[in-house]
Amino acid sequence: MLAGCSSSSEPSAVPAATSSSTTTPQATTPRQSQAPVLDLSRFGALPAVPQPTTDVVSCAYPEQPPAAKEVNPPPTDNVDVFGTVDVALSTSRGPIDITMDRTQAPCTVNSVLSLVQQGYFDGTPCHRLTTSPGLEVLQCGDPSGSGRGGPGYSFANEYPTTAYADDPGQAQNPVVYPRGTLAMANAGPDTNGSQFFLVYADSVLPPQYTVFGTISESGLQTLDAIAAAGVAGGSEDGAPADPVIIESATA
Repeated sequence: MLAGCSSSSEPSAVPAATSSSTTTPQATTPRQSQAPVLDLSRFGALPAVPQPTTDVVSCAYPEQPPAAKEVNPPPTDNVDVFGTVDVALSTSRGPIDITMDRTQAPCTVNSVLSLVQQGYFDGTPCHRLTTSPGLEVLQCGDPSGSGRGGPGYSFANEYPTTAYADDPGQAQNPVVYPRGTLAMANAGPDTNGSQFFLVYADSVLPPQYTVFGTISESGLQTLDAIAAAGVAGGSEDGAPADPVIIESATA
């Protein structure tokens, strides 16, 4: 996928909030004209979610200007690590309901919930759609629509990256992010901001993109319709042919 998630087909090594675009990882296996179906059995699965050892954690959100849309940073202390949060994304192409899981990524959920409550995502485009086997996602969360925008702060990777704390080399080996996964885009390790991607078909990525929830079945139907309309210009990576706007996000 993208190391961050952007309209560029190449991963970026700079934070999403800078002038360089954020990316999602690229598919690890290029599409072959004679073999359009990717053999997912060649890749591993996401690891088990590490279980918390405390009820709350502290999070850090260092400044990463400029902000695509001015918001206050989220709280940093006493962040819950248990429970889920339901968020309804009302889009121009239909509803996409998501469920965020604090146990997977408490600091990520804390940030996204704060952005939802401040109306950060309201009226923002989903700027990137990818449709190649091994990378089938819709990327959203940048008010500028450029793939370069963020909230003015960044934060560290969480699950699944943290599941490899004892063997970080394994965190470079691609795994399958299954259909229905909700994950953060970034521009390299620990450069998460506001951009996220919605996986509508099994996609292969290194476990460097924080997983923080799931997509409802009705939301996947909306994503399927968006994907069926294709990418503008007929490519496999770019703006959706039918524009997708998040009209509102409510928790």
